[in-house]
Amino acid sequence: MYPPIVTQCFKAYDIRGQVPEQLNEDIAYRIGRSLVAELQGKSFVVGQDMRLESPPLATALMRGITDAGANVIDIGLCGTEEVYFATSHYKVDGGVMITASHNPKGYNGMKLVKAESRPISGDTGLDAIRLRVEQGSLGDEALSKGEVRQAFDKTAYIDHLLTYVDVAALKPLKILADPGNGAAGPVLKLLAARLPLQWVLINEEPDGHFPNGVPNPLLPENRELTRQALLANGCDMGLAWDGDFDRCFFFDAEGRFIEGYYLVGLLAEMLLKQHPGSKIIHDPRLTWNTIEQVEQAGGIAVQSKTGHAFIKERMRQEDAVYGGEMSAHHYFRDFAYCDSGMIPWLLVAALMSETGKTLAQLVDERIDAYPCTGEINYRVADVRATLNKIRAHFEPRALDVDETDGVSMAFHTWRFNVRGSNTEPLLRLNIEARGASEQLNRLLFDVESLIEVAP
Repeated sequence: MYPPIVTQCFKAYDIRGQVPEQLNEDIAYRIGRSLVAELQGKSFVVGQDMRLESPPLATALMRGITDAGANVIDIGLCGTEEVYFATSHYKVDGGVMITASHNPKGYNGMKLVKAESRPISGDTGLDAIRLRVEQGSLGDEALSKGEVRQAFDKTAYIDHLLTYVDVAALKPLKILADPGNGAAGPVLKLLAARLPLQWVLINEEPDGHFPNGVPNPLLPENRELTRQALLANGCDMGLAWDGDFDRCFFFDAEGRFIEGYYLVGLLAEMLLKQHPGSKIIHDPRLTWNTIEQVEQAGGIAVQSKTGHAFIKERMRQEDAVYGGEMSAHHYFRDFAYCDSGMIPWLLVAALMSETGKTLAQLVDERIDAYPCTGEINYRVADVRATLNKIRAHFEPRALDVDETDGVSMAFHTWRFNVRGSNTEPLLRLNIEARGASEQLNRLLFDVESLIEVAP
């Protein structure tokens, strides 16, 4: 038995916290031991992002796994999706990615999966691992320790990504790619060598010092560098990623940021051409455009609660070919039902090549038909009370009320979803309308008048 400790780094779907106060090498070692004890596994994949704290955390985690008698395939610096791929590719018992994704500097964390890259979240093993870590009940130290084997070659992963497109049919599009000094750069260089595209790469070297700011393109202030480089180089499309590149963000040739919502319908349409009649999973925050595009393409739209663990579980249940969230997470059946930040832009580049259309031409009609606010966050004193207040005000007029995730209400010409964050005292609001984007500001004002922002 190890001495009991208290942890703050275990969240609903993953592990993350400040280093070393909330996550450190002792906790990482305990997680390694506990993971093996809980899953009773024999072999695990471990990968890490570019954060300065990632190598020592990975070393401690792997020592914990091998002390428990299991083997490790160390895939080194990578993105989260590479751990998903490797876990299924090598047919191991689980995988761990050391990453804090888009969190500020000084944070780190872990994303855990079991066999077949199935997510490990609170009710599927993460809470049990936390209890072992905190109680010090890490399982028996093995008489024969496991071994660590390095597997840094990305060829199998790159080969798989290229199966989603006809490389020979791609046009020489000029693409601005901004990994934000995250982990995407090395993968982009390998793909660039095998694709007939023109590339302008900026901030492509992984650097945990984050000389250009933490890679998080959801923050409007982080998009300007990407936009300026795109315009200066006359590119056909711009791409940016968060640190572990499980999310991909798009800019059109005019430097306009394209909300992830409109990519969901576009990708669904493309995949339904290849897999007619298939099911498409979507989250409940913004839905009208996705449902319409899926149904027009002959597919079946299925709503799931927001969050990767819920989306992946529902995709497996429905055998859905694709799942998309407005937050720029895109999931693919052929990618072990996992999210990828590389497959989406490959598919969009293929569609632009096939149709001869610009990215703006591919999405403008949908943006005009269903304008949206994007997700707006409010820090409030009492999330539940604010939710109840909004519901009481609007429910008498609502045509439909849905509680899949938070509260969604639909009216004749608009709908909204409001929900609480799982980890912070934040209220998250999304509004969409049927045409007439000028009504969005008025609708937003109506909802915001009921929200008391905390000082």
